[in-house]
Amino acid sequence: MASGAKRVVVVGAGIVGTAVARELTRRMPQAEITLLDKEQQVAAHQTGHNSGVVHAGLYYEPGGLKARLCRRGGDLLKAYCAEKGLPYLECGKLVVALDETEEARLADIFARAQANGVPGVEMLGPDGIRAVEPNAVGRAALRSPVTAVVDYTAITRALAGDIVAGGGTIRFGAEARRIDHAAGGAIVRTTKGDVAADHVVVCAGAWSDRLARRSGGAPDPRIVPFFGQYFLLEPAFAGVLDGLVYPVPDPRYPFLGVHLTKRFDGQMTVGPNAFLSLSRGGYRGLGLSPRDLAETLSMPGFWRFSAANAPSAVREAGTVLSKRSFLRQAERYVPAMAGAHATRLTRGIRAQAMDADGRLVDDFAFDERDAATHVRNAPSPGATSSLAIAEYVVDRVLTRL
Repeated sequence: MASGAKRVVVVGAGIVGTAVARELTRRMPQAEITLLDKEQQVAAHQTGHNSGVVHAGLYYEPGGLKARLCRRGGDLLKAYCAEKGLPYLECGKLVVALDETEEARLADIFARAQANGVPGVEMLGPDGIRAVEPNAVGRAALRSPVTAVVDYTAITRALAGDIVAGGGTIRFGAEARRIDHAAGGAIVRTTKGDVAADHVVVCAGAWSDRLARRSGGAPDPRIVPFFGQYFLLEPAFAGVLDGLVYPVPDPRYPFLGVHLTKRFDGQMTVGPNAFLSLSRGGYRGLGLSPRDLAETLSMPGFWRFSAANAPSAVREAGTVLSKRSFLRQAERYVPAMAGAHATRLTRGIRAQAMDADGRLVDDFAFDERDAATHVRNAPSPGATSSLAIAEYVVDRVLTRL
């Protein structure tokens, strides 16, 4: 490193943190860039436990960060996969309405998709649905031909390779405990010693609120973890769809609902549901962390959220307790999958930020404080948007430096 060169530390080696560190090595070639993670590999949490969908930007409020960064991020991701020879399956997606009420909601989503500049979106009737997906049924559907699926773990590994090739350093097994601000910079206190920096970018996912609070940041928003279960259909049903089939989201509920997703390897998955997780990082079994659960239950806002969403929670509980109930949700859209055997996969955990009043933070959220930038909320489409989030964050870091 040249004398007087800047030092920037990124905390968190999920796809967002790894993308930020890579962007820093590209834009600050003379700087010392260090990526820290408490695990022994990249993509150990949300990045490695999701459906692999590259979202096109259908649902998001026009003009918001999610809409802008999702559209930009999807384009960057497609180009990056082509550059690196990574899987990128542009299989398309149908959002299917089963009744008149859902059809009205679908019209609103179509308007948003058009406002967000999603290429090729169109509305279909029952015959149009069958023409695209012969095994799908519905009253109407929105078709997004550019929705794709990828391997986000492989992408994150490639990004990590770019960091090292660009002169950056990756340190695994170093858990950041807090950030202390000092004159002209900051010190990251880790379980493997202190790391000094001129600026720190925190992309800690499910632990982002804790690290922000320990470092002097605002107590809210706080992370509430929601788990999503996935099932893999038996090989005989891998071709039941050519692409993805989603339900129309219920505006009273913050998640998309059980859907069918083709994977980049051609296999077919069903899921996820969405239910309160008993931990922030337990992907198998009961997955109970007394500390994580106690922290969630101690939030007054969580109880307000729960009261407002009780009917949806009851519905989701059925899919948690019964695989048959879970699969039946998907069969409403694809009756041809009835009777399919399905294998339970590891669950995903969504790190969802919630404000003090119990409202879920809808857009991406960032907190800039002294010599640190905290990513406080980056759930789906965070992976799709990762390369664009990296541009956005690094632009702001360069301005502050």
